[in-house]
Amino acid sequence: MNFLTFEMWSPYVVGVLIGLLNLGSMLVSKKPLGASTSFMKIGGIGFGLFNKEKVESNEYYQKNELELDWGILLIVGIIIGAFISSILSGSFSLTAVPTMWATEISDSVFLRFLIALIGGLFLGVGSRWASGCTSGHGISGTSLLSVISWVASIAFFIGGIVVAFLIYGM
Repeated sequence: MNFLTFEMWSPYVVGVLIGLLNLGSMLVSKKPLGASTSFMKIGGIGFGLFNKEKVESNEYYQKNELELDWGILLIVGIIIGAFISSILSGSFSLTAVPTMWATEISDSVFLRFLIALIGGLFLGVGSRWASGCTSGHGISGTSLLSVISWVASIAFFIGGIVVAFLIYGM
């Protein structure tokens, strides 16, 4: 069990494991891996505590049942697993501004929070607009040979490369 203490895992090993997880997901639940739908369900469940009628009348939530399902548990498992992994590897730390961000961009906690908030909003809106997130399209959709997932995944990479050049001026 020494592998549990690694600070980083081989991307090849992790890629194979994620592929097997995706295959298991398809065989057991008949649903692909993805995270954005689960985040939307969590948001709907939370908002429903304050305004149940509005959530029930929402077109998206009429198509996607608001129930505690394996996708939500997957998100919880990712968060808990990342925490446990960081503890076991000895790399756990609470940092408001990561070193690389402070070196390359700014050491301002407010700016870091603002950029993270804006990025999160773009990611949320974009994943709904694209009918899936990077994991849904990039892992599940491409493995099912979905043309739209291949187009979306290529766009993700192009967007990431362009933004890296804009930020780091390579």
